[in-house]
Amino acid sequence: MISIIFLIFLFSLCAYAQEKEIPKEIRIGVCAPLTGMHAGFGEGNVYGEKAAAEDINKQGGIYIKEYGKKLPVRLIIANNESDPAKAMSLEENLVTRDKVHFLSPPNQPIPLQIPSATIAERYKIPRVSGGTPMEPWLAVRSGASPPWEHSWTYTFAIATPAPRGSYWDKPGYTIRDTWKSMIDQFVDKTNKRVGVFASDEPDGRGWYSLFPKMLQEWGYTVIGIEKNLGLFPVETTDFSSIINDWKNNKVEILWGNCPGPLFGVMWKQARAMGFKPKIVYVGRAALYYEDVSSWGGDLPWGLGTEIWWSPSFDPKECPGIGKTTPQSLFERWVKDTKRPLNPGIGWGYNGIQILANAIERAGSLNADKVNKALKETDIKTIASPRVMFDENHSARMPLVFGQWHKTNKPWVWECPVVFSKHSFIKATAKPIFPIPYQ
Repeated sequence: MISIIFLIFLFSLCAYAQEKEIPKEIRIGVCAPLTGMHAGFGEGNVYGEKAAAEDINKQGGIYIKEYGKKLPVRLIIANNESDPAKAMSLEENLVTRDKVHFLSPPNQPIPLQIPSATIAERYKIPRVSGGTPMEPWLAVRSGASPPWEHSWTYTFAIATPAPRGSYWDKPGYTIRDTWKSMIDQFVDKTNKRVGVFASDEPDGRGWYSLFPKMLQEWGYTVIGIEKNLGLFPVETTDFSSIINDWKNNKVEILWGNCPGPLFGVMWKQARAMGFKPKIVYVGRAALYYEDVSSWGGDLPWGLGTEIWWSPSFDPKECPGIGKTTPQSLFERWVKDTKRPLNPGIGWGYNGIQILANAIERAGSLNADKVNKALKETDIKTIASPRVMFDENHSARMPLVFGQWHKTNKPWVWECPVVFSKHSFIKATAKPIFPIPYQ
């Protein structure tokens, strides 16, 4: 009889211990550039991640089969201040001090992604992130030791085509075909002389290594490429020699990629020197209102850039969580911030949506099980009709093209979609050509 009572006691004790082991919440670490040079990336993405977490928690959380219940999501946010050195220690703190189950950093430049991926691999923590362009990201990933098997990135390609016959083997999934289709509308009204520029860091070099050859294949004359004209250190403050070369060679098209503050300095100097190209397409620098509005005057007018998320995404093809749609997410942003669109809200939301889906399919918070579920992902999200990771842990995202328009709204500048090859993304404004200098 005593033995039976003892066994019952042990069983009850084990059941109690098991009950205590169930976490109160799912903790997701978000280390983001909320201040500094890359704050535009952090602000929008973190808002989107918070919105997704709110939508999940409105439904009671994520159902975890192992526990037989839903658990709420809590984001633990750290500001890396756009500093890679700080990012490394902050990412590690999220894992060791805050005991996060997963990592979900925002779409941000490569120097900030490397610390995040390194920590994820060191501690075997599944990590889902918006990525820098595919080519520079994969170049860095290929040299990582140990390999980054716990990082999953949704991104876009600069020029690398999708595998033949795949879902993404069609127009609108590379910078190459999107930007070419845009510029082809006006090419006959230019002299086809191009100045290519980029900041000399992994992201910028990735673009610079591909742009010149691409443009030459299309019949453009790329000025100064034999001496790397336009490839400049990130600490550059005087661009006059580069601009003079472009002016002297009658450049009418600028095509490049660099951080917003750097481009703002270069563009101000170009205007002061009387350099007025007809077309300027610039990746990264012209993505965010926070950056372009800081340049002052009419400097943003007519600048073109890639757009990887917009409220005009079809809600049937790009659903959010619960009743959230691309348009309603944008409306929440405007209501809360009184600002124009930051496209990062869509990609931030997308990251949490992907991660939550994998956690629920895994039915567990076990890192290996969730990592396996991420590998098997094939879903629609608020940012894409199909998110599916390849052997490099990358998911291709759709691209369209936008230009900065002057408005009569309180914020003055907006960057609507002016060109799209996707049936599920509508153009909402007409292209600007040439740039309207005043």
